[in-house]
Amino acid sequence: MALVETLRLVLARPHRAGHPFIAGGVAVMVAGLFVGYGLFWAGLIFAGFCLYFFRDPDRVAPSRPGLVVAAADGRVVSVQRSVPPAELDLGPEPRWRVATFLSVLNVHVNRTPATGTVSRIAYRPGAYLNASLDKASEANERNALSIRLDDGRSMAVVQIAGLIARRILCDVRAGDAVQAGERFGIIRFGSRTDIYLPPGVRPLVQVGQTMVGGETVIASLAGAGTGDC
Repeated sequence: MALVETLRLVLARPHRAGHPFIAGGVAVMVAGLFVGYGLFWAGLIFAGFCLYFFRDPDRVAPSRPGLVVAAADGRVVSVQRSVPPAELDLGPEPRWRVATFLSVLNVHVNRTPATGTVSRIAYRPGAYLNASLDKASEANERNALSIRLDDGRSMAVVQIAGLIARRILCDVRAGDAVQAGERFGIIRFGSRTDIYLPPGVRPLVQVGQTMVGGETVIASLAGAGTGDC
């Protein structure tokens, strides 16, 4: 069963954002048949890498309402209180932030952490520091979303470019209704996602924990968790 699940993950269909890159690799392969096999193998390797990087497996979010789920695959690199991005107008009070680092080996499709309505989207250009660094939350290029929950509270999820990432894609717009675990975007080639929980809600995860986007529970909106509120 574990082998079957691994194969399903590796062989998952690619996200549409990867189609131009995969097609480019295939084109180089075809050219290599006429020019030289070195070019063919280079195209094959590139196309294979892009098929793996842009894989977009289906995920099943927890059925229990009121849960916050991981916005991406990867490793938790920070769990601390922090002020949300100023461009979202969520106030100056620190709230719990869970930061997940995505290596080039992780699935890079981003997923909505909770059910609600997108109230604001704000893009900000910036640097391309290593996304595992804490200062990447402030310094790097980012795309921030504020989500208004059904009970009126707000939370945020931020797509952050990494050391070699150069494109953040977001498929939702302000006013869109979203469901926990559904796809909302992708970041190309190494990145990070930060989740800012609503005030009074505490995280259920720790630094070093591995996340599965759309499935791993980050917090309960009832407020249960560890640490100070």
